[in-house]
Amino acid sequence: MDLRYGINPQNTRARVEPLHPGADLPLRLLQGQPSYVNLLDALNAWRLVSEAAALLGRPAAASFKHVSPAGAALAGPVDDTAAALYGVDPTTVGPLTAAYLRARDADPKSSYGDFAAVSHEVDLELADLLVRVVSDGIVAPGYAPGVLDVLARKKNGRFLVLAADPGFVPPATEAREVHGLRLVQDRDPHPPTADLLTDVRVGTLTESACTDLLLGLTVLRYTQSNSVCYLRDGMALGIGAGQQSRVDCTRLAGAKADTWWLRRHPAVRALDFRPEVRRQDRINWQIRYLEGDLTPDERIRFAAALRGAAPAALEPAGRAAWLARRTGLSYVSDGCLPFRDNVDHAARHGVTAIAEPGGSLRSAEVEAACAEHGIALAHTGLRLFHH
Repeated sequence: MDLRYGINPQNTRARVEPLHPGADLPLRLLQGQPSYVNLLDALNAWRLVSEAAALLGRPAAASFKHVSPAGAALAGPVDDTAAALYGVDPTTVGPLTAAYLRARDADPKSSYGDFAAVSHEVDLELADLLVRVVSDGIVAPGYAPGVLDVLARKKNGRFLVLAADPGFVPPATEAREVHGLRLVQDRDPHPPTADLLTDVRVGTLTESACTDLLLGLTVLRYTQSNSVCYLRDGMALGIGAGQQSRVDCTRLAGAKADTWWLRRHPAVRALDFRPEVRRQDRINWQIRYLEGDLTPDERIRFAAALRGAAPAALEPAGRAAWLARRTGLSYVSDGCLPFRDNVDHAARHGVTAIAEPGGSLRSAEVEAACAEHGIALAHTGLRLFHH
């Protein structure tokens, strides 16, 4: 199949083809014409949600951008903040739609124009939501009757719809060609399993923490390294991807998790936007209000987006008090924690459980930091770098 273009539009000639003529394909194109990156997103996202659902026994969803998840979640309760933002009834929303809402709402600024993935057949409820948000495509194992007709109305039929084959088994080896060389390696055949959390070095893992840590391990398996993930209640609330320094990754992901919680603050929920202000603009203004460093031009545009006067910035004391109410987060790292600073920063963001490979020269210092902060620690023995 010819692709729209490669990684960039100047890569004008791009195509996708099976490794062997006549071989089974992992995906079928039902609508649209994908780009190179669209397919990378779809393949990574599908593997993430299918493995998470199989491991944890609940529908799973992911919101992908630039070959890493902006958010990922299991089916579960949709809180009032997310329900109001996306115009759904939290008491009646279905499990698959709930999973995608929870995934998209983790970092809704980054999820703008995402590639969605869900582990189960797309129903009409989820299709209706997808039509109303800015998204480039979806991959799923199937589509209920009438769903493709609904999705055909989005982007004048250019919304990408891909059907994944749940039974597809990839080859035992995988290769990549770069600058005249072909790099070949064994495919990692072992998705995360519960036995990765049996080597508990500090404290005790609760059942909910184990669920979150296993989801986090699955998420990081398909996130550009270095990567870490903060999770709570079956949602990846802060994903830090592709940083050269792991502690920078920890701080970046922690800030995203803080923003998710602060968007639930009464002062943020009380922002009274004019009716014509679009959903994504409301999201972006909420986050800029929380960040607090608006430029003079932004102050003018923020005031114009509101019905009344722009509120004063959230006071540091009120901000800190609200953040102190958030506890029970879990934290996963795709590589070993080389220093205790990652633990110290994770503790600032309400983390009470950590899973990491272990085995660094300073693992004893990392364990001591976890004991000091009252954080349970499990060594998985498994590195999950992804590039």
